[in-house]
Amino acid sequence: MPKLPQKKYYRQRAHSNPIADHNFDYPICPSEMDWNALYPTHWQEGSDKKVEFADIGCGYGGLLVSLAQLFPETLMLGMEIRVKVSDFVIDRIKGLREEKKDRPGGYQNIACIRTNAMKYLPNYFEKGQLSKMFFLFPDPHFKRAKHKWRIINSSLLAEYAYVLRQGGLVYTVTDVKDLHEWMVHHFTKHPLFVHVKEDELHSGNRPPFHPALTPASLMSLEAEMAEDRVLDHLFDSSEEGQKVSRNSGDKFLAVFRRVCGPTQGNGTTE
Repeated sequence: MPKLPQKKYYRQRAHSNPIADHNFDYPICPSEMDWNALYPTHWQEGSDKKVEFADIGCGYGGLLVSLAQLFPETLMLGMEIRVKVSDFVIDRIKGLREEKKDRPGGYQNIACIRTNAMKYLPNYFEKGQLSKMFFLFPDPHFKRAKHKWRIINSSLLAEYAYVLRQGGLVYTVTDVKDLHEWMVHHFTKHPLFVHVKEDELHSGNRPPFHPALTPASLMSLEAEMAEDRVLDHLFDSSEEGQKVSRNSGDKFLAVFRRVCGPTQGNGTTE
């Protein structure tokens, strides 16, 4: 019987250069991806079930494990660039599937792959496929010369908007105020995202008007965020989040909704 892996055998430095060349296998396009290998009890030939949640830089898989039983019928994928860390998550999921068969979903709905999401995200996901994306405690890359390595930047936001369906949500959490402000700045400047303010997540206050949100969708957004079960698992499910809590550090949350783009000349929107 597989046992749950011990994290001490999978330790690896926290920082990785996402721009450097890595030896990755990746599908030419989403239709070429073998999802059956990751979700054997869900993915069957001819099935239209697809991954809906993506945890980018999933670390040791804490969020995936936390959400697995909340959304037992939703397929979730963790994407991690570090070899040993991704190996740990893969082994952890394998052990949980064997030991916790009686749990809702049996952890059959979560999986992890080693890849570089900054380079290959569209190789895995179709346009508008995802409903939620998570960026929990991403590497801040403090030096100005390395800001181009940050997982949130102007060029990558176009890819995130591409794979995220209209109305989908992006969740970001960090303990670095400068990075938090950087992410909020870049998301709010992008025409396909609107910032859902933190006080609106918890108080039920109506979000500010955005030209891509109708009054009806504003009410829907308010109701959805008021009961969003994901929020309770964002701060302390990951190892980094637990470390920040032990050190009594600050945590900064930002949530962004994918909205329709401006009307184009042919009458269509993005």
